[in-house]
Amino acid sequence: MKVVLPGGTGQVGTVLERALTAAGHEVVVLTRRPRRAGQVLWDGRTLGPWAEAVDGCDLVVNLAGRSVSCRYTPDNLRAMKQSRVESARVVGEAVAAARRPPRLWLQMSTATVYAHRFDAPHDEATGVIGGSEPGVPAYWAYSVDIARAWEREQERAATAHTRKVALRTAMVMSPDRGGVFDVLLRLARLGVGGPVAGGAQYVSWIHEQDFVRAVLFLAAREDIEGPVNLAAPAPLTQRALMRVLRTAWGVPVGLPATRWMAQAGAFVLRTDTELLLKSRRVVPGRLLDAGFAFDHPQWPEAAVDLVRRVRERPPRRARPLPPPARTRA
Repeated sequence: MKVVLPGGTGQVGTVLERALTAAGHEVVVLTRRPRRAGQVLWDGRTLGPWAEAVDGCDLVVNLAGRSVSCRYTPDNLRAMKQSRVESARVVGEAVAAARRPPRLWLQMSTATVYAHRFDAPHDEATGVIGGSEPGVPAYWAYSVDIARAWEREQERAATAHTRKVALRTAMVMSPDRGGVFDVLLRLARLGVGGPVAGGAQYVSWIHEQDFVRAVLFLAAREDIEGPVNLAAPAPLTQRALMRVLRTAWGVPVGLPATRWMAQAGAFVLRTDTELLLKSRRVVPGRLLDAGFAFDHPQWPEAAVDLVRRVRERPPRRARPLPPPARTRA
C-alpha cells in the first residue's frame, strides 16, 4: 500500500511512518523542510508537484497543522486554524484532481471538538459538540471552532471516488522524546505529577500501537466514513492517570497543582491551560461497534508498556566538545 502523510514530521506522523514502513508499506511524507528520501516539499497551501504523490496512492492521512502546544494568543489561534483549514482544502484539491484518486482520505481532527463535561462520555452518536458549555473560559470555544472548520473543509471537498473519515483523536501516547507521554512522565519523575486543579477532569488517550492499528482498520473497512473517535475505551481522570503513571515508574508521590499554579506553569512552558483543564471524556463508539479490538484498552497496562520502552531507549548522544582554541606560541 502507498500512503501519503501531509504534515507527517510531527509526533503522530513519526509514529505512523515508522509503523507503516516497518510493515512494508511505501510512505511519502509531505513537509515544508524535506531532509531525506521519502520526504517531498509542499507549502500546505497551494497545489504543486507534490500532488503527484497523491495521484495513484492508496491512502492519504493529513496530519498538517500548527502545534496546539503554544500560548493561545490571537495570532497563534489564527495560525492554528489557518494551517489546518488551508492544508485540508489543498489536500482535497489534490485528491479531486488525481487521475487515480486514493481510496481513502483520513483527516486528522481532535477529541477537543467535544464539550467539557464530567457526567457522561462522548461517542460519535450522542456526544455533545463543545463551544457553548457554561462555566469554562470563553476562548475555549475557539479550539472547538478550529476542529469544526478542519472537519468541514474535508466534508466540502469534491472527492466522489474517495471515502473520507475525520479522526477525532485523543492524546497519542508513545515513548518518543518530545511527545505528550514524555512530558507527563517527566513531570512524574520530577515529583510534580500530581492532580491539577483537583484532577477530576477526564483525559482521553490512545496507545500509539492502537492508533496505527485503527488507521489500518479504517483503511480496510469500506463501510465507515465521517467522524470516528480514536481513543481508548477507558478514559480516566487526570488524578488517576498521573497516579498510575507514577506507580509504573516507581515515584511515590506527586505534588498537586492549583489552577493558578497550572496557569503559571503553562506560561513558563509557552502553552495553555486548556490542555490541562478541559475534561475530555471521549470513547470510541464506532470503532467498537465495527469490531475493533484494542491491544491496550486500559491505562495501567498501557503505562507499564510505555514506561518499559522508555527505559529501553538508548541514551541521548552527548554533543562533542568543541576543539580547544589555538594559541600562538
